[in-house]
Amino acid sequence: MKSHKNLFLLLAAVAVILSAFFFAPKGVEYSGTDDAAETAITSIQEDYEPWFSPIFEPAGAEVESLLFTLQGSIGAGIIFYVIGYNRGKKDLNKSA
Repeated sequence: MKSHKNLFLLLAAVAVILSAFFFAPKGVEYSGTDDAAETAITSIQEDYEPWFSPIFEPAGAEVESLLFTLQGSIGAGIIFYVIGYNRGKKDLNKSA
């Protein structure tokens, strides 16, 4: 029963993430620190050219924001899994 609940929650999370790709609002402008930094640099030095270009350019800024958040969530999940695993291992050794 518990594994069904976890599977349902995982599928629901994937559905929410994928819905952003298909139902993204049109005309919404999201900007982050990258855009602010680029604006500041070009205001100081107008002929500035970036050193390299991105390998993958998302369809829109909202997708970019989603991918950034997803990356952070996966990283946090891994970190907290390791912490929980080590805590469980420590408690198991303590009881033995």
